[in-house]
Amino acid sequence: MIKGLIEAGCDEAGRGPLAGSVFCAAVILDPERVKDIPEFAWLNDSKQLTEKQREALRPVIEREAVSWAVVEVTAQEIDERNILQCSILGMQRALDKLTVRPQHILVDGNKWKPYVPEGELLEIPADTVVHGDATYMSIAAASVLAKTYRDEYMLRLHAEYPQYGWDANKGYPTAAHYEAIKKYGITPYHRKTFNLKLEI
Repeated sequence: MIKGLIEAGCDEAGRGPLAGSVFCAAVILDPERVKDIPEFAWLNDSKQLTEKQREALRPVIEREAVSWAVVEVTAQEIDERNILQCSILGMQRALDKLTVRPQHILVDGNKWKPYVPEGELLEIPADTVVHGDATYMSIAAASVLAKTYRDEYMLRLHAEYPQYGWDANKGYPTAAHYEAIKKYGITPYHRKTFNLKLEI
């Protein structure tokens, strides 16, 4: 964190699954505000938190953040552009939706593209941070939002296609998911450019 700057943390959820959208989030926190909120002591990589902790944190983040946004990038767009480009694009779309313009950006991972907000001429400086969701609270908060929104979305898809077990595997490449693809074929939500093992 660069002291005195308005900083946005960015992260995504759902890069690896065979099906479903990737969800990307951007969050601006006020360090002075969050240090006295007990729930923020839990903030870490969302994958290290329990589902119960993530669900408890989400409304606190949404209430206490200076600004936050979550966007969805569909499987169809992933097939058209590839998952890396869609992850970056999704995080930049989330930045576009913030009600406060950040002066600096922290991105989980090691890939980024210059981000110039619409109507402006200058790029906002950014740093990529491997395991940033375990290092910076703003990235961890973005991780929680992206993960909880995507999990809710996969539960909605599960209601539509229960045979794929998306309530449990969330679209990730499990043996049961591959077996369901073999038995039932693919859905409009599957990423056709991913290895779906259709030849099995």
